[in-house]
Amino acid sequence: MKILLIVPAYNEEENIVRVCTNLQENFPQYDFIVINDGSSDSTLELCIKNDFPVISLPVNLGLAGAFQTGMKYAYRNNYDYAVQFDADGQHLPEYIENMFEEICKGNDIVIGSRFVNTKKPVTLRMLGSHLIAFTIKLTTGCKISDPTSGMRMFNRKILEKCAEKMNFGPEPDTIAYFLKRGARVKEIQVEMNERVAGESYLNLSRSIIYMLRMMISLVFIQNFRD
Repeated sequence: MKILLIVPAYNEEENIVRVCTNLQENFPQYDFIVINDGSSDSTLELCIKNDFPVISLPVNLGLAGAFQTGMKYAYRNNYDYAVQFDADGQHLPEYIENMFEEICKGNDIVIGSRFVNTKKPVTLRMLGSHLIAFTIKLTTGCKISDPTSGMRMFNRKILEKCAEKMNFGPEPDTIAYFLKRGARVKEIQVEMNERVAGESYLNLSRSIIYMLRMMISLVFIQNFRD
């Protein structure tokens, strides 16, 4: 049983050492690979200095490109499972064991969700999550409480598809795609830290664009994907 944590990182010089050192020192049972997504800061230099395993992309491909790079690495190095794991310190590796237990029960994808046992707040910040969750329910018949969670575990079958085909980004529309094709998706309750350093890529304008893109993809584009 081999589990790889895929850690996409874009300009995470303030977080990457803390996150990776925690993985190395406290969770040595898991392998990890940092995907340096064309960072313009010292993210790559810090990974090299601290001997963290890293793949460095020559240009910024965005989260989808970094994610697929990690999935290709996992697939070609014969990992059984892959975990999407943020470089900003919000995701807690303590929950990976619980996610793995659910994968072993026959699930294809396990999502670390903030809202399995906790009610999702009705706030402007969560508006996009509410709308995306509603649309997934409408188009697939399945309830996903936290569709925008970036902490996900994939089994070998899903890992292979994400590695070998284009357009399988780490997004809610990909989860909906797999749901429509019979994949078993499970959510487990997790807690997440607040970002303690650096800035999130998603500001207000980008969040609005992201939500609109997801809605269009879920309602229209998913019907034409192979």
